[in-house]
Amino acid sequence: MNFATPISDWLYRSRRRIATAGVAVLVGVLGFHVIFGANGMVIYQQKRTEYKALNTELNSLQQENERLNQKIKALRTDPKTIEKEAREQLRYARPGEVVYSLPAEKPAPTNSTAQKK
Repeated sequence: MNFATPISDWLYRSRRRIATAGVAVLVGVLGFHVIFGANGMVIYQQKRTEYKALNTELNSLQQENERLNQKIKALRTDPKTIEKEAREQLRYARPGEVVYSLPAEKPAPTNSTAQKK
């Protein structure tokens, strides 16, 4: 007595093709995940570009910080720097000196004001 159905016979004969198709689908899904997944290549490239931009910004901020630290050190210890800042910022002058300051420039008229006249 043969109880084998035609479907089970077909599955038994074509199991290699089914296994190959299953592996191909699995590889396709894994490939898609590797490229477009949460930590895939697309996201990796974006993060790498962001890292380079942030690293450049960090370097420029460190250089600015170093420059400002040198200025602070000079303001604490160098009399010429202290005098320069006092003259420029506070408008200090030595006895007998006269400080002249020019008035601030008036803003130029805009086109809409000139057109109305």
